[in-house]
Amino acid sequence: QVQLVESGGGLVQPGGSLRLSCSASERILDYYAIGWFRQAPGKEREGVSCIDVSDGSTFYADSVKGRFTISRDNAKNTAYLQMNNLKPEDTAVYYCAIPIYRDYRELNPSDFGSWGQGTQVTVSS
Repeated sequence: QVQLVESGGGLVQPGGSLRLSCSASERILDYYAIGWFRQAPGKEREGVSCIDVSDGSTFYADSVKGRFTISRDNAKNTAYLQMNNLKPEDTAVYYCAIPIYRDYRELNPSDFGSWGQGTQVTVSS
């Protein structure tokens, strides 16, 4: 089973930046889309961004458009989420995952699996 490991989280002040990494145990980025999701305390997990495998199309939640950028490096089996102009409401545990259905909804957590352990992002002054 594919294993995904997130890293790069931390404590940052509002307006700051972080880059999250999602490393895969196998060479899967040639075959699977990668989604980033987050879950804040007391809230449901929500989709943040997704990058398709076929043409590299990217998708973003409205709350992060213009601030976050998803990318992937297939040779390194790693996907990234560059987060700029971070806000306190971005505080959450961030996860990456791959689709479990052929026809998946890009920002719907129910259509993804092989979840990593997550990485904590805290935005606070």
